[in-house]
Amino acid sequence: DELKSGLQLNEKAGFFLVKDVTGPNKDQSLCYRCKFGGRPVAAIFTREINDDLAGLVKKLDEAVEKNADKQLKSFVVLLTNDPDNDEKKLEAIAKKHNLKSVPLTMFDGVTGPETYKISKDAETTVLLWKGLTVQSNHAYAKGKFDQKGTDAVLKDLDKIVQ
Repeated sequence: DELKSGLQLNEKAGFFLVKDVTGPNKDQSLCYRCKFGGRPVAAIFTREINDDLAGLVKKLDEAVEKNADKQLKSFVVLLTNDPDNDEKKLEAIAKKHNLKSVPLTMFDGVTGPETYKISKDAETTVLLWKGLTVQSNHAYAKGKFDQKGTDAVLKDLDKIVQ
């Protein structure tokens, strides 16, 4: 059975607040979905940032810079019950991978924003949307996100960057 998590195809991305840890709005609470509006967006919701996921974020960071003319945006949302501890982890990851264009943020609570329907069984959910409408959804159970996941997400970026 394929894991279903997050908004599904053609569903609309809604408002939710995160705390920006590493982006241009560091230490502020804001809605990146609102800030990015109808632009093409790659949003990652995760309960754990490991090396495989950090690799995807690094590739998305490069894609955002490469597709600046198409206004591609991306952000990572760590779903956490321990924001104080996880804030330091996010700062270390951003520094280690030299992230410039993808802010790492936190959502208070491992269930995530209610309207996004993040499955309790999903460690990572990647949503690609344009015009606030989901064009692609990738969900991974604990320990299942790997290089194949990165490749699948990057392949689907074409759906929103045209």
